[in-house]
Amino acid sequence: MRLFGPLYDRVLAWSRHPHAERYLGAISFAESSFFPIPPDVMLAPMCLADRSRAWRYATITTATSVLGGIAGYAIGWLLFEAIEPWLRTSHYWAAYETSRAWFDTYGAWVVLLAGFSPVPYKIFTIAAGVALLNPLVFVLASLLGRGARFYLVAGLILAGGERFEATLKQNVERLGWAAVVVVAVAIGWLTVRT
Repeated sequence: MRLFGPLYDRVLAWSRHPHAERYLGAISFAESSFFPIPPDVMLAPMCLADRSRAWRYATITTATSVLGGIAGYAIGWLLFEAIEPWLRTSHYWAAYETSRAWFDTYGAWVVLLAGFSPVPYKIFTIAAGVALLNPLVFVLASLLGRGARFYLVAGLILAGGERFEATLKQNVERLGWAAVVVVAVAIGWLTVRT
């Protein structure tokens, strides 16, 4: 079943749109507080489409993702009681409970790790607000984690150049399904641990 190839082609077309930077910023912001699609799916094709702007794209992604993380923090701090019933019935509840336990043990290191890793960052931004993690520490950890992730994506694409683009296009289905498996295993692991 070819699912990721056509999606990759569509995202690559969007990445060349005159308003692509706005779309990238909007996706980055939304993903950090409520949206399920990571911004990497637009960042990578945009960097491939115009390598001379890769660092700019990484900066936009990082800045808007951190702003979205601040929105997620505000949701946890101010609106948690309103969203808790939905969260309890969603598949995110186990991850939320795990993140709260990790905050008690590791504090801001959890935000830094969540910002870099493929786990749902939005869960950790909301949990940080509920836990009332120091806001300045939260923003700094988010900047470091998200920045490291998105600048790494841009840097890898710049380093790989044309060869990377050809390899990505050739293997996009395998990589897409591998990512689905990794996320499913991570969710399963988090569910078993709680």
